[in-house]
Amino acid sequence: MTLSRSLHTFHIPVMGLAYTIDSPIRVAQYGISSVISIIDDELMEKMNAFYSKKFNLPYREISKKAEDYRAKRITSYLNLVDSIVKDKFAKFKAELSESKETLEKFLATLPNTSSFKEGLSGFLNEGTLLKDNIKNYLETHLKPGDIDVNIMTKVDKDNFVKGDPLPVEFNDAHASLRGFAESDLNSSVVLSAGMNPRLYSYFENFKDFFPNSQGQLTKKIILKVSDYRSATIQGRFLAKKGLWVSEYRIESGLNCGGHAFATEGFLLGPILEEFKNKKEALIQDTHEVLVKALDQKGIDAPQQPLDLKITVQGGVGTASEHEFLLENYQVDSVGWGTPFLLVPEATSVDKQTRDLLAKAQEKDLYLSGISPLGVPFNTIKGTTNEFFKQKRINDNKAGSSCPKKFLALSKEFGPEGICTASKKYQDVKLQELESKKFEVSQNMYENAKAKITEKACLC
Repeated sequence: MTLSRSLHTFHIPVMGLAYTIDSPIRVAQYGISSVISIIDDELMEKMNAFYSKKFNLPYREISKKAEDYRAKRITSYLNLVDSIVKDKFAKFKAELSESKETLEKFLATLPNTSSFKEGLSGFLNEGTLLKDNIKNYLETHLKPGDIDVNIMTKVDKDNFVKGDPLPVEFNDAHASLRGFAESDLNSSVVLSAGMNPRLYSYFENFKDFFPNSQGQLTKKIILKVSDYRSATIQGRFLAKKGLWVSEYRIESGLNCGGHAFATEGFLLGPILEEFKNKKEALIQDTHEVLVKALDQKGIDAPQQPLDLKITVQGGVGTASEHEFLLENYQVDSVGWGTPFLLVPEATSVDKQTRDLLAKAQEKDLYLSGISPLGVPFNTIKGTTNEFFKQKRINDNKAGSSCPKKFLALSKEFGPEGICTASKKYQDVKLQELESKKFEVSQNMYENAKAKITEKACLC
């Protein structure tokens, strides 16, 4: 296996709306890449206030009364994260150049395949621990981890003011994309949960997603895909707009945490094998489409294809599995999600939930129908969310108050949308069921009732 160009051979994927909301602040200085969900602008505004105070930085509240507040909140928080990471990274580099102990500890965390580790170890082996030599090497070779962001393409709710629909660019996912596009970050947006042509077309409004005169991208696109066919369809769709997919992040729909976007019987191995065998064809085919599109837009097209990474995540549990994926399928990185929920230095998880996860057995994990998206959802028994949901059901108050409405996507009762986990929705459905109670068996009635009330708030 060739030496890795990256500092690490793993990344931390997005987990929930909050678990990785500040992971870059925690780990990016060590070269570890992670992904922030940028759906919940309210949470990001709170995190902005919290970290501004913690690091004695100026904070200016962006209220819901401000025009385009959602996108502006996202931009502001991402800029804050970028600023904090740059500062922590500079201090960490200085510490590495001044402390042999810190340097040795850091090297011990890196894989043996790291070319950076090999080069820096040479200084230690030769005993040439001159501060300037180390400093120059770090300046040239050490980079912070990427501050990537995630948008679930399905979470693109229309928004209204006094019953009147706002233009499509104020949809949730569209506003999230605008918030990232207008930030100072030089990183990637990870698009997950399937294709959204309207959202994909919106990328054309932001120059940072197009190559500059040197063929470089300020902001990149990563697609989460389940198979090669999906990658080719979505990659060509974006290429026709002059947009290059810099990474295909293959996720095991059967093994990943959260939503289980299961494939039709195809296991991860054969999927990765197809990517390995057809990667060059994918690059060349997409490049040809990209060049034509950029020429039509009057943008200088790169003569050679831009870089393309193939990464994988979901269900990886051991170091040997990690190495097997790297070596056998020649992927560029492996995503480790759930294990990092147990690491307080990397993710934001309350102690009760962390303890619940740490003690969980196989019998405690199950595939549920709780998601308002209608996609099977991997769940653990004993969560506080489950407790309060059941309490509301027992008190005949089933359903969430739905304060954030990110998953208010059902148009069953009107254009503004409603979440199937909300009390408002479940009340109507339960009343409908009650009116038909004597038309069905008791068993059918109970099953239908359980199906309605099973939906839970995931916001």
